[in-house]
Amino acid sequence: MAKTALAEPPEDDGDQSGQHGRSAGRKRAPSEASGLRDGVKKRGSTWSYVVRVYDPSIGKTRPTWVGGFRTEDEAKAARDKARVRAREGNYVMRNRITVAEYLDDWIEVHAAEIKPRTIDSYRGVIRRYVVPYMGKMAIQDVRPATITRFYMELRKNGGQKRSGISSRTIDYVHAVLRRAFRDAVAVDELLASNPVERAKRPRREVSEPDAVWSKAQLRNFLNHAAQHRLGVFYHLAAYTGARRGELLYLRWSAVDLSKRELAIRGSTAFVKGERIQGSTKTGHSRVISIDRTTAQVLKHHREMQDTERQELGMQPTEAGDFLFANEAGEQIHPDTVTGLMAKLITSYNGPIDGTAPAEPLPKARLHDLRHLHATMLLMAKVPVHVVSNRLGHRDPAITLRVYAHVINDRAVDVADIFEIALEEDDTNPDRQRR
Repeated sequence: MAKTALAEPPEDDGDQSGQHGRSAGRKRAPSEASGLRDGVKKRGSTWSYVVRVYDPSIGKTRPTWVGGFRTEDEAKAARDKARVRAREGNYVMRNRITVAEYLDDWIEVHAAEIKPRTIDSYRGVIRRYVVPYMGKMAIQDVRPATITRFYMELRKNGGQKRSGISSRTIDYVHAVLRRAFRDAVAVDELLASNPVERAKRPRREVSEPDAVWSKAQLRNFLNHAAQHRLGVFYHLAAYTGARRGELLYLRWSAVDLSKRELAIRGSTAFVKGERIQGSTKTGHSRVISIDRTTAQVLKHHREMQDTERQELGMQPTEAGDFLFANEAGEQIHPDTVTGLMAKLITSYNGPIDGTAPAEPLPKARLHDLRHLHATMLLMAKVPVHVVSNRLGHRDPAITLRVYAHVINDRAVDVADIFEIALEEDDTNPDRQRR
């Protein structure tokens, strides 16, 4: 990324030792005459300093001017710091590139190493939140306090209809800016330090996944969904806790019915109308177990697909075919299964024959099936690290944070468990001796 310095007249470089290029009979003007005093000079109403910085393009140092200081003392203080950084090789050239310009270039440069869907999300965050607030500001003028005020503004007025946005969204904006400004320091060398690292975010409001459905409601939904050719998708979502994109990515080669295992190797998404086949959210594959009922459901699902293909004159399903496809074997669009779930809930609550259920199903999202899966496992005292691995979390700490309320509810019984265990030891001499 190009860097431009301020105007720098060579006669005011503050270098008293270098006389190269001067004619033999020419005398250097005294510092007082030029207004330069020990590398500091007043220009108009502000003060500037000059520092010699190594320029690799010419193989030697050259004078670089930096101005805009209100007083001589401020200019001298900045000059002293600049000289130290220049000697250490850490001096950052002055540059007036704006935040918007830098982020636009940064997105293009790093698009190759970040997932397309993530890049698209980054662009949305930058366009919607960052550019309106600080897009015209020079990136070198951004301070930690600038970022802190930005977060406060987002928290108060950053959302649609200026209603403010959640702390979780601010965390995401923070993550994008931290990554971009980190590259501005380490890669593009525009900044000496990352102001985002020292910014303060609004206090985070912990949101807990709601238990939308009970066990009975989940069973009712899955029984109703089973009447649809894609009903097995919701069964697998509820019984494995896998993400939507991970399930849609599945090929039959990922299913081992004899071992009752499922290999989660990637994820499917649509970005700007283009289908993207990529890695999982964490970038790692995982193998999860499935129960006997689910194995049987998958077996019937494959038989159903073979029947459909036979009716269309196609060959039976092969290892590379998708688990969830239309009648012609084409992969299902992610929005299809999301929209279908809402339609299935509506049809359950208002069947064609007019006999409404005794207990209608509350509205729920597809992602709620994942939360139900995790919640039921944790309430059944499955270890957190096992649940974390099954969900595909990068670290068990994520599981602990998201489902802390479930784990705390489960912990209520700990005192009773200890009491029972102690009483058993008191009444069982053999166990007590062990």
